Amino acid sequence: MRALLLQAFYSIRAERQLVERIDYDLLFRWFVGLGIEDAVWDATSFTKNRDRLLDGEVAGKFLAAVLSQDTVKRLLSSEHFSVDGTLIEAWASMKSVKPKKPPDGGGTAGGGRNAPADFKGEKRSNETHRSTTDPDARLYRRGPGMEAKLCFIGHALMENRSGLIVDTRLTRVSGHAERLAALDMIERFAERPRAITLGGDKGYDAADFVEELRTVNVRPHVAQNTSGRRSAIDGRTTCHPGYAASQRIRKRIEEAFGWMKTIAGLRKTKLRGLPKVDWAFSFAAAAYNLVRAPKLLAAAV
Repeated sequence: MRALLLQAFYSIRAERQLVERIDYDLLFRWFVGLGIEDAVWDATSFTKNRDRLLDGEVAGKFLAAVLSQDTVKRLLSSEHFSVDGTLIEAWASMKSVKPKKPPDGGGTAGGGRNAPADFKGEKRSNETHRSTTDPDARLYRRGPGMEAKLCFIGHALMENRSGLIVDTRLTRVSGHAERLAALDMIERFAERPRAITLGGDKGYDAADFVEELRTVNVRPHVAQNTSGRRSAIDGRTTCHPGYAASQRIRKRIEEAFGWMKTIAGLRKTKLRGLPKVDWAFSFAAAAYNLVRAPKLLAAAV
């Protein structure tokens, strides 16, 4: 676990590079508890132990343990939150996207593992095709005219006082994934007599989502989506100063996503399968909190 934290903090791309760095870096040796002459474990140890970390849900427990520290608790808000999602590119090539039902005659074209492929004129969708490398990944495009990629969606819940991540989810790509994940994450924080607020972007402006939030005593402070339709957020919400504050602070969650993608190496995950990528996303969120919390504590002194 300590070695994986170093990998996130120092943007080390591969576990073999991490083991090599630990072998000659005295600071790394001290952090993971190795003496100067102690032998470093083999890089395959990470692979062998990853299933144990998954079965024990270690990443989620680690994130909760970081937030449960007394010094960190003082930084957290229990009333105001923001939610957002980000795309995590899967570790699978577009060449691995094949029809779910093979063509008549069966078999595949020759050419070895990396055979040439011509996608021109071929219509591919998640209903008819899937990746043979990572079946959990789904095709998704960010906007009109952009290329489709195999992705997951990482969801994060941020408290607004200090900008720390308090919960995460990772799901397959779908049109309702962000709203469903937001409801799942905010539910346990809403179990209190006083209403809490949840900020979000225009993607969360849906009538059913807003109604669900109000049902669980959460005030929806999501951005209004008025492009060609009626927003589910009316003047009764936007007139309050707290709504403007939520809209201003909610953008801070992009700082966490930026750090997790550029520093912790999650722009394109190196793991396959929803459970493993989910574990890596939660662990990266905990690492981000560990980087941000000391700066907040130093500023509070």
